Amino acid sequence: MRSANLVLAIALVYVAVLFAVAYAGDRRARSGRLGWLQSPLVYTLSISVYCSSWTFYGAVGSAARSGLEFATIYLGPTLIFVGWWLLLRKLVRIGHLNGITSIADMISSRYGKSAPLAALVTLISVVVSMPYIALQLKAITTSFQVVGNAGPDPLAGLPIAGPDFRLGFWITVGLAIFSILFGTRNIDAKEQHPGVVAAIAFEAVVKLAALLVVGALVVWGIGGGPAAIFAHAPAELLHAPDAFGSRWITTTFLAAAAIVCLPREFHVIVVENSDERQQRTASWLFPLYLFLTCLFIVPIAIAGIAFLPAGSNPDMFVLTLPMWAGHDAVAMFAFLGGFSSATSMVIVSCIAISTMVSNHIVMPLALRLNWVRESVSGEIRGLLMSSRRISICVLLMLGFLYFRLSGSPGALASIGLIAFAGVAQFLPSLVGGLFWRHANVGGALVGLAAGAGLWAYTLLLPNFGFIVTPDVVESGLFGLAWLRPQALFGLNGMDPLVHSVFWSLGVNTFLFAAVSLAREPRPLERLQSTLFVDVFRAPADTASIVMRRTAPVQELSVLAQRILGEYEAREFFRQAAHAQNLAVDTPIADDAFITQLERKLAGSVGAASARALVSQVVTVETISLDELMKIADETQRIRAYSQELEEKSRQLGVAVERLKQLDSQKDEFLSQVSHEVRTPMASIRSFSEILRHTPDLQPEKAARFVRIINEESERLTRLLDSTLDLNMLERGEAPVDVTLIDPEVALDNSIHVCQGLVATTNVRLSSGERVAGVAVRANADRIAQVFINLISNAIKYNTSPQPQVQITSRIHDGTYEVFISDNGPGIRPEERERIFSKFVRGWAHTQTGASGAGLGLTISWQILRHLGGTLTLAENSDSGACFRVALPVSVR
Repeated sequence: MRSANLVLAIALVYVAVLFAVAYAGDRRARSGRLGWLQSPLVYTLSISVYCSSWTFYGAVGSAARSGLEFATIYLGPTLIFVGWWLLLRKLVRIGHLNGITSIADMISSRYGKSAPLAALVTLISVVVSMPYIALQLKAITTSFQVVGNAGPDPLAGLPIAGPDFRLGFWITVGLAIFSILFGTRNIDAKEQHPGVVAAIAFEAVVKLAALLVVGALVVWGIGGGPAAIFAHAPAELLHAPDAFGSRWITTTFLAAAAIVCLPREFHVIVVENSDERQQRTASWLFPLYLFLTCLFIVPIAIAGIAFLPAGSNPDMFVLTLPMWAGHDAVAMFAFLGGFSSATSMVIVSCIAISTMVSNHIVMPLALRLNWVRESVSGEIRGLLMSSRRISICVLLMLGFLYFRLSGSPGALASIGLIAFAGVAQFLPSLVGGLFWRHANVGGALVGLAAGAGLWAYTLLLPNFGFIVTPDVVESGLFGLAWLRPQALFGLNGMDPLVHSVFWSLGVNTFLFAAVSLAREPRPLERLQSTLFVDVFRAPADTASIVMRRTAPVQELSVLAQRILGEYEAREFFRQAAHAQNLAVDTPIADDAFITQLERKLAGSVGAASARALVSQVVTVETISLDELMKIADETQRIRAYSQELEEKSRQLGVAVERLKQLDSQKDEFLSQVSHEVRTPMASIRSFSEILRHTPDLQPEKAARFVRIINEESERLTRLLDSTLDLNMLERGEAPVDVTLIDPEVALDNSIHVCQGLVATTNVRLSSGERVAGVAVRANADRIAQVFINLISNAIKYNTSPQPQVQITSRIHDGTYEVFISDNGPGIRPEERERIFSKFVRGWAHTQTGASGAGLGLTISWQILRHLGGTLTLAENSDSGACFRVALPVSVR
């Protein structure tokens, strides 16, 4: 039922449909009826150009070979889009305000519109993309051969005759024609390509639907349901020994970097974005698209291993499984899905990279070598248009040659991750430039060049034995073992991908930061850093405020016509004059207009080339550092004010929490007082009732009851006295007569008082080192009250088998200090912070039976506070508690 001619006919019909969709999109855009072309759904579907044939076919192959590692390719972008508010939002805002045309334009614009930096980013993008394009051509030709029975063993998924290069050539020609027709209709890269975007969105639906149809056929049509399919799963597929290791982390990171740094992804996310609000939808819809894409990957891989003949190519399971089951229509649909994945990637990559080549390589050379005449209207426009079309053809031909001359299929199979590691070299300069004000062009150039060189040496070139030979891989460059590409500087035993990313990105980031710190940014770099880092805070007209430029308006008009064409240039000048409230069609060439014109030209030739062109006609150009510093200071003040609001909000939260704690403490205080008062009162009332209503009570019982009543009355009196005393201390109303005293005398008296308590226990009370002849301003009775409370607590709550209490004193830094320590159970960590609060019994867990209201430490703390001293819980090297009493020393 299948034949090569039939497959070719269906493919041509599908291509015709793509042309029709693209043409309809362009026609609607030209008539101003954008409508659904600018919908968040179409924008999100265009981002799915990330899913190339490598993910369409290769994800199943990766699952069959390496288990669940394929999921990292989808996890990385998901993380970026879920957190879109941090990075993507800033990229899109900067792109809109600055007329950014590509990732090279973005990076060079941030660093003073540096032409060398833009050229370096462009060259790296070309090197990275060529093998990737070759991979797409290989996928299309191989899948065509498989589904069209062009090979002797189509179920193997890899025809013995090898790929049909003649077919690959004509596919290349077709892709070039499509890219040129719909990708170079105008030279203003900021005028989106609605026709291409519509075609890419259509292809996104096709490839997702194809995978879902194949997956449903495999699970329910071939496998008999999910449970039956997973019953065939090899143990190593779902439980790979190296899962979630360093390679997992690396591939997830690379996938996250790729969704931002791949030229085609940057193009659809930033350049083709027409409304920042589209990102809100994409933040959840694109991760959903990725989830649906990988939903059936594992079942398809399991079915291919279980049902297809041994030796079948896992990369082609998506095609060969429907063929094996006799579902030719599904196989053809799968072929179209893979075809869509490959063609969409190639088309958008060619458009993005051709723009970079024309703007950052061809245009600077044209300016330097005088390839264009100054007086001819639209000549630069024609040069750019031609260079982009030629660039598309050259890029595709280079990809075809790479495909034609490449070695083993294994080299192409891993090219996806190699490309991801290559574009990840843009990440330090890109992200650093967005968030670090001091980053400068020197750091970006050195870091990017070093990182790209290490990436090529350690990962890209070892795949091609005619460049980096097996001897070099084994023994190192020049026979030096420390220069082995996959064991650089003696770092052995790492996965080659992890090893390359570690060295290339590590050195890239280090040099980027070190060189940036070693030199001061130029004035233009300072201006651009303000525009990028503070894009949400800096005024929109910052450039025109800071830059002082003058130029003849006639020369600016000639320049605009050379690039934009006569009609578009005149219309731009007319609108600018109208905005200046002028009656004529010629605007005043002030700072704001020159800046506006430069941004308009940047949309066609890139920021670096636009600056170079405008600089040729500008007579005077200065950057006002004072104005720049004012803007920076204003931005800093806004940031400081924001931080101040955050700090006040935090303090308010702390205050509210403190009020809640005080309210809780108040309730606890009332509860404790009620409990403490109720207990003795209950005893007094009970025994009083007995004495009143029992006239014949035995004398010894009556005497015991009277004694209990007396003891409980004294206990109640002490509680009330302590509460009143504490209340007066807290309000500062407690009269304390302060005189010059010897605190050691009060300490000795307190020890003597507590000897009676020691006599009823087996506690050993000892004095360590003591000072003599010291004087402090205090009240002897109050100080003794504190010492007695601390010593008695140490005795009462010591449950050690050999209880000890030690008392020492010293003078340290003009402070008299007393340490009362024991070897008992100590204070629990959760009680340490609140040990001096009311009714807190720090030794409640000792279960010694010793009673107390929990006010002694609180009163002691208040007494010392009134005397100008402190009471703290000190660290004890042994078990137990250690309290520190401190008072300032006075001179007699």
